[in-house]
Amino acid sequence: MNLVTGRLDREGVLDGGSSEGLRGDPITGGRYTSKAFMEREWDHMWTRVWHLGAKLSELPETGDFTVHNFRHESVLLVRQADGSVKAFYNVCQHRGNRLVYVDEGSLPRFTCAYHGWQYALDGELVGVQDPDDFRGNSPCGKANLKELPCETWGGFAWYSMDPDARPLLDYLDPIPLLLANRGIEDMVRVIWRKVEVDTNWKFASDNFNESYHLPTVHPQMRQNIDEDYRATEFEMFPNGHNRMIERGRPSMRADSPNEVEPIWQFMLEEWGLKAEDFAGRSREGREALQKVKRERGPAIGHRYIDKLEDDELTDYFHHTVFPNLTITGTPVAGQVHFFRTEPHIDDPNKCTFEYWALSPRIQGLDKVLTVAGEKPLEEAELEHLVYGEDDVGDFVDQDLSVAVWQQKGLRSRGYSDAWLSEQEARVRRFHEVLNDYLEGRR
Repeated sequence: MNLVTGRLDREGVLDGGSSEGLRGDPITGGRYTSKAFMEREWDHMWTRVWHLGAKLSELPETGDFTVHNFRHESVLLVRQADGSVKAFYNVCQHRGNRLVYVDEGSLPRFTCAYHGWQYALDGELVGVQDPDDFRGNSPCGKANLKELPCETWGGFAWYSMDPDARPLLDYLDPIPLLLANRGIEDMVRVIWRKVEVDTNWKFASDNFNESYHLPTVHPQMRQNIDEDYRATEFEMFPNGHNRMIERGRPSMRADSPNEVEPIWQFMLEEWGLKAEDFAGRSREGREALQKVKRERGPAIGHRYIDKLEDDELTDYFHHTVFPNLTITGTPVAGQVHFFRTEPHIDDPNKCTFEYWALSPRIQGLDKVLTVAGEKPLEEAELEHLVYGEDDVGDFVDQDLSVAVWQQKGLRSRGYSDAWLSEQEARVRRFHEVLNDYLEGRR
């Protein structure tokens, strides 16, 4: 990535629609069900990658903090007086008590509930009971909180448990460049859902690395997404990240591919186009939408349109960030969706799945239409959900329903390895990058 020229360095970029150049590592069921494999992931991968810790809007003022719990670790992210964000292990240095018990808040300093040790916002130990009772000297200024590397990108604070982590932008390369014109750092998170699911965390990385499942799992999407692999662009980048671009138009696999079906009709009419004008040629609506959005959008408050390319006004850009994050640029009012899975604390058959919808601010609007209906154009509160008990929402429910049953199948002695099509090469690549971490090649 060249942040000066804004050009993508194509060296090392692989065709994500071909297995050429891949090793063909087996994808066995044990990778999803084994506690031993889960611990290898922790030791060799999770403690070395960058984690998305918090949206900066959660930390507007000095002393604001949020806690990101990841397996048995807890990380405290704190807004500093100079405007920066620092990350610390959430543990008192006295005798290992969890320092902060709540998920978020604002404090002038942190006080351990066990013996009252006090830490400043920058992690320095500034107060203890009976400081003269410690042999030698008071621990103040010495037994400080353990700090982690913490950097920002995209309006988020990221941290790594690797003290020697390479810079965040190097790790994310080329994702920041590919998303530079989206203005994610200024967006509002209008949906924020965290779902408990009985499946391994890797299901989402597999799932969002291919569109092969769309015709069966998401049949309604045929009306407005051309999921045909021959019309889809797939890319695999050196750092282990991937991109998939799907055209926003009716699929030839739709029930009536040349006719305007309800979802596509809504998308056309939302921008003042007449569905009947595209009877028998519905796929031409893609170019018409690009034109009308370009011409009318900025004048009615959709100013983000001026920064987007024509295909970004209609198509779906899926960026999978190794290991557990997908960022999708959508044509729906410039919205960007985040999908993240994280492992359960000790059960490889469970995980949490997060879905966020981020929207640009649109002049004159206080609500925006999302895949989950109309939402206020303001920062959403976190919703805690349990799959099977709560309605997660439309296509997410569809994905999770398959994930739960797949997890059951992966435990079977009848399954030994994946049999992948070429359009699923990014799934294979994800597992090979994971293996590179586990075996010390990265």
